[in-house]
Amino acid sequence: MSEKIQVVVVGGGYAGVMAANRLTQCDDVAVTVVNPRARFVERIRLHQLVGGTDDAVAEYGDVLAAGVRLVVDTVTGIDAAGRTVALGGGDTIGYDYLIYAVGSGSAAPRVPGAAEFAYPIASLEEAQRLGPVLDAAAATAAVTVVGAGPTGIETAAELAEQGRAVSLVCGDVLGPYLHARGRRAVTKRLTALGVTILDGPDAKVVEVTAESVRLSGGHVLRSAVTIWTAGFGVPDLATRSGLRTDAVGRLLTDETLTSIDDDRIVAAGDSAAPSNLPFRMSCQAAGPLGAHAADTILHRIADERPTPIDLGFAGQCISLGRHAGVFQFADKDDAAKWFHLGGRPGAKVKEFVCGHTIKQLATEARKPGTHTWAKGDQRAQLLRDRTDTDPAAATAGRR
Repeated sequence: MSEKIQVVVVGGGYAGVMAANRLTQCDDVAVTVVNPRARFVERIRLHQLVGGTDDAVAEYGDVLAAGVRLVVDTVTGIDAAGRTVALGGGDTIGYDYLIYAVGSGSAAPRVPGAAEFAYPIASLEEAQRLGPVLDAAAATAAVTVVGAGPTGIETAAELAEQGRAVSLVCGDVLGPYLHARGRRAVTKRLTALGVTILDGPDAKVVEVTAESVRLSGGHVLRSAVTIWTAGFGVPDLATRSGLRTDAVGRLLTDETLTSIDDDRIVAAGDSAAPSNLPFRMSCQAAGPLGAHAADTILHRIADERPTPIDLGFAGQCISLGRHAGVFQFADKDDAAKWFHLGGRPGAKVKEFVCGHTIKQLATEARKPGTHTWAKGDQRAQLLRDRTDTDPAAATAGRR
């Protein structure tokens, strides 16, 4: 009997777990997931961890196929020529194919004082570090949340619902993804919870201290605890390993999610930049991208031509505390529509999505190859339009 084909998945988040589970449908493949934590992080619940309403973790035994080997360690380098990954503990693991699913984290803030005095919450460890800080602060202490994307909005609402005095600094507009109608609904709910919303051109943070946040318009907010949710960054593993990336650090791939440098490396999730035209960073995209990355490898193993990614979106869910939420509907190509679902129904949809995301991983673990997703209808045209206006752009997604 010939040896099994070795596939290493770097990263055990939504995309990595989905990819690993899907690969197990082929008996000739042995799958190893390398992840720095022994438990699966429900990143879309980290704001609940901060608020004390959920621990934001699940057991890998509940979401990862039984045949997948889990190595709890950090990948420090990828040797594409030698087809090995180096681990922080000193070992190396060889592979025939590699799935790059390192996800995303907090972007390093460039605002003076932010790195020293503000608390990011894009990772489990960051959210856990913030918990005791909030517990130690007086119940009436001023809390400032910087960044008005989903994480910022959800964190502000979660803490305000507990009676915290919260200011939400938007930098520009509240919920940039939202349609104007959805934005008004979010504003109304946050205001009802007592959140002070600061938006517009004067609401950019220019300095953070241990006790204050200074804005571009000159206003200074008292802030006993400052939470930083503005922007995401991508781990620099690909760059350090000599693989080409986009300006943010996502691995550049073709439309099959294959690295433009090496057809044995396939990317998935937030760390993938297909044709230098990446999808929105989200668990909504991570699952399908993970499944498609696995399919690309399975096609290659079977000497079949991999297919291009085809992914459609449904919208964006935002929780507004435990009793309300907003589901912003979108077209398949991720542009917000006028319609949204708010209030208690919005909260129920958000909770359903959080639970269903875990259920999808567990189902793929039991029945690999069954996960399906909505398709888009404009990406091919967008790629053609970009090539017509900038022929050089096409080289970013072609080997």
